[in-house]
Amino acid sequence: MSAAGVVRASGLTKQFGPVTAVQDVTFEVRPGRVTGLLGRNGAGKSTSLRMLLGLVRPTAGTATIFGHAYAELPHAARRVGVCMDGIGPTPGASGRRDLRIWARALGVTDSRVDEVLERVGLTDGADRAAKTYSTGMRQRLALATALLGDPELLVLDEPANGLDPDGIRTLRDTLRALAAEGRTVLVSSHLLAEVEQTVDDVVVIQRTLRYSGSLAELTAGGTTRLEDRFFALVDGPAESAARTERPLHA
Repeated sequence: MSAAGVVRASGLTKQFGPVTAVQDVTFEVRPGRVTGLLGRNGAGKSTSLRMLLGLVRPTAGTATIFGHAYAELPHAARRVGVCMDGIGPTPGASGRRDLRIWARALGVTDSRVDEVLERVGLTDGADRAAKTYSTGMRQRLALATALLGDPELLVLDEPANGLDPDGIRTLRDTLRALAAEGRTVLVSSHLLAEVEQTVDDVVVIQRTLRYSGSLAELTAGGTTRLEDRFFALVDGPAESAARTERPLHA
């Protein structure tokens, strides 16, 4: 794979009637790296990912994966693994059965199902009905589904939601291992402390783009906390300083 961006967003804008959810957002995701898409709730993270995956049509701008719009990408379902709201388990199926249904659609073997269950730590609960899963187990199942096709790129929308500390650590280790294998990960999150331990690059949006680049550059090689830099970017220096000085009970 070349050093060119795996994901490229250029001038992405989305308006829902009079509301502008995302405005003129441009960024690139480099291969073999974990990139964190950061922003408050309602900042436009999910909308940006949905435009990237062709689920929402941009009002303006373009988004490409491996140089193509997602709808025109050859073997898209195998090359891109997706984990986001709206992709739920098959009604009545166990976790294992649900993955086997997806495996048939993707043309992969049942042995691959066993591999991804092991990778996300869901083997012990695989034969339980997915409807009985906790939120954290559902997140693990969603990640397993995204990994089924052995994708080159993973697009994950808030995958740490509902995970306990063990699950968060497993997720972090999994994402870092995937990048070490040469895969690319684009993950949205609002868990800044966890992101700081996981990602290589950061894209910060608050409707508009506030930063796109390496984590090391943003945090001056780790001498500044990601949380401090994030609030300075989305609030501005004055509000960020006031937030720091505000008493905990305020």
